[in-house]
Amino acid sequence: MSATETSRYVRLQVDLMLEVTGSTDLTRAALDQIEGDEFMLDEERGHARQAVQDDPAEALAYLVDPVDLVGDVPGIELAQASWTSEIAAFDPEAVDWDLDDME
Repeated sequence: MSATETSRYVRLQVDLMLEVTGSTDLTRAALDQIEGDEFMLDEERGHARQAVQDDPAEALAYLVDPVDLVGDVPGIELAQASWTSEIAAFDPEAVDWDLDDME
């Protein structure tokens, strides 16, 4: 691939730190999303239900789709997407915690 061809591609990297303020609401919304997914196989649905009940990060991953961030942006076509969600240690009072310094 030439430099001209590769320059058409842009990596958009977004880091978010979210505070779960209502784990029951989060879990219920994720379970509703799973139940409403007409393309999910029954075996996968059972695993998904258990995962979101055990881990709020899993629940969040079922509800947030970063593909939606660029779906209506004119002049682009999504080439690839991946995302993860995990429980993280965070102290909002810590001076040394800065998203701009994360790699």
